[in-house]
Amino acid sequence: MSDNGPQANTEASIKEVFITFLKLGLTAFGGPVAHLGFFQTTFVEQKRWLSSSAYAELVALCQFIPGPASSQVGFAIGLHRAGLGGAIAAWIGFTLPSALLMLLLGVSLFHLDLSSYQGLLQGLKVTAVAVVTWALWSMAKSLTPDLPRRGIALLGALVALSIPGVLG
Repeated sequence: MSDNGPQANTEASIKEVFITFLKLGLTAFGGPVAHLGFFQTTFVEQKRWLSSSAYAELVALCQFIPGPASSQVGFAIGLHRAGLGGAIAAWIGFTLPSALLMLLLGVSLFHLDLSSYQGLLQGLKVTAVAVVTWALWSMAKSLTPDLPRRGIALLGALVALSIPGVLG
């Protein structure tokens, strides 16, 4: 085997990671919860880069680390798939489209009167709720496959919703 074989595979994996995360970065709207749903669909169900249990453990771990869980999960998936280069490729591919869009919108909307765009903004809010709901439903199907786990999740949600403020 030549010395270029494994490196070529790593480079191909990094490219694959970057392209996959770039597609998600261009299409996966919503917040971190929605992103986690898209990641599960893409990397567990479609590409099978991770098992469902490995993905659930990764998400649980990233919930305890400060910062947005979806960024950390994406970085970890890239690391798992193609090493440090894959982690960086995943982060750039997923984050760059959003960062550029936010920069473009921030610069262009700075001088605009947004009152004439209230309908558009309301539509985006409704779309965001739908995307997050879909992501939660998608994750719930795989993370709570049986009655006991559904009960625990429901009990946890009820407790969290009944406690006002930050503690809830």
